[in-house]
Amino acid sequence: MNPRPSTLSADGMVSSSHPAASTVGARVLADGGNAIDATLAMAAMTWLTLPGQCGIGGDAFAVVREPDGSVWTVGGSGFGPDGGDMDFYTERGLRSIPLDGALAVAVPGAPAALGALHAGGATRSLMDLWAPAVCAAEKGLPCSAKTRDDVREAQTAIAADPGLRAVYLPDGRLPQVGERLPQRDLARTIEALACDVHSFYTGPFAQQAVDALRAGGAPFGGDEWSAGTDVRPESAISGHYAGAVVHQTPLPTPGWMVLQQAALNDGVVGFSPWLTAPAVDRMARAARLAFEDRFATCGAGNDGWRAVLEPAAIGAARDRLDGRRASSGAFSVSGGDTTSTVAVDSDGRAVSFIHSLAFTFGAKMTVPGTGVVLNNRFGRGAYLIPGHPNAAAPRRKPLHTLNAWVITDTSGNLLHVGNTPGGDGQVQWNMQLISHLLDHGLDPAEAVAAPRFTVFPGSDADVVGRPAELRCESRIPEEVRTELESLGHDVALQGPWAAGGSAQIISLDAARGLLSGAADPRQEGIALGV
Repeated sequence: MNPRPSTLSADGMVSSSHPAASTVGARVLADGGNAIDATLAMAAMTWLTLPGQCGIGGDAFAVVREPDGSVWTVGGSGFGPDGGDMDFYTERGLRSIPLDGALAVAVPGAPAALGALHAGGATRSLMDLWAPAVCAAEKGLPCSAKTRDDVREAQTAIAADPGLRAVYLPDGRLPQVGERLPQRDLARTIEALACDVHSFYTGPFAQQAVDALRAGGAPFGGDEWSAGTDVRPESAISGHYAGAVVHQTPLPTPGWMVLQQAALNDGVVGFSPWLTAPAVDRMARAARLAFEDRFATCGAGNDGWRAVLEPAAIGAARDRLDGRRASSGAFSVSGGDTTSTVAVDSDGRAVSFIHSLAFTFGAKMTVPGTGVVLNNRFGRGAYLIPGHPNAAAPRRKPLHTLNAWVITDTSGNLLHVGNTPGGDGQVQWNMQLISHLLDHGLDPAEAVAAPRFTVFPGSDADVVGRPAELRCESRIPEEVRTELESLGHDVALQGPWAAGGSAQIISLDAARGLLSGAADPRQEGIALGV
């Protein structure tokens, strides 16, 4: 189990996937800021600490639980290019949208989401909250082993982009662990956005970004870019599990898939001992069914997800699960490069936040002279399948992998806040985390470190149709894996901590006024109390 116990605090807590980000967030809370302030400070610092996973040019989502029990969300993701209909790609002989370069890019939603989050309840200016990130960008943070691995993975593409090459391949070589990587262009951009986040979508920066994308062959017109500034608070979508209420992010995220799995597993998984074959089998088959429903019916612009969550549909789906063994499936889960944070303040305000460039270093393309790395969400999330609800189309957002959650009791009292990165693994691992907490009473450290299993396939555009597997970390006992094979799963063995993800959880024991939290030991993150 987790070699580290849960962190404890009576006043406030943060958790992230990097010590520097958690430290910044904890300092904000200690100085009297709230959980929204801490989240905004951590978001900017992770642009520096985990640059392969997130950035200004990516997307971002958050769920906020207020002290009065109300819950709201912000969703920052953008449209693909206005000229990017099916014909544009097929006429160029493409069967899928590229994952690198200008064609892969969707309008980034992160700046607008952060602006909406700030307007929703921050007490400090963005200039104040982002000052540590500006300083870190100017001086250069020491390169972590994670960043060096990410640079190695994308080295060829990084070398082809002048902005990336200048930062991450100093003197044309891989950076050493511990070597400072200054990003002065990015520091200036962060300062400019702190003054006005909406300047990302209008004016000189926006024109420069659109010009660079058009020069790279992407059919952006500019109007879809300026439309990205319109991000407003939304209601969460919610469902029940084990007597609690799970609040999730709405479309274009797959938050509904977590709620669907919760509905399919409720009253079933909790009656099996923890991580035994019947429990794993049920959760794996529920995840498989959710991916099937997503691929068949759900796009960012339709209400297919609502139909899936109707009581009659859930009842029929439970009957299907009760009567069938493992499905061979035709979809696949691939990894993702994302990072997330959680924060709870002394008033009980809780924020679950997640942001991403999609894959490692996104489209491997920067806006010249700005330090901004652009995402590859359009290449990852939009299909070139005629008539599909998620097919590439003007002013249609590609479906997303990111989602975040808060759990309350039925009276709105905070119980848990959490999330995990990990591509299409997210909706599965989040369900597993929720079950660990609510079905089996695990504490945060136990839950984030628990052995993971992952249905392969999911629904990323680049991997649809690959053979089905149930990937299991080797810490799942051999006898359980053998029983899963007898139930029809094609089990693929992974290393003991190799599933991926980097989960964060903070739990509240209201009776004792005690917060407990933990960061996933699969990365170097920490939870810090104040």
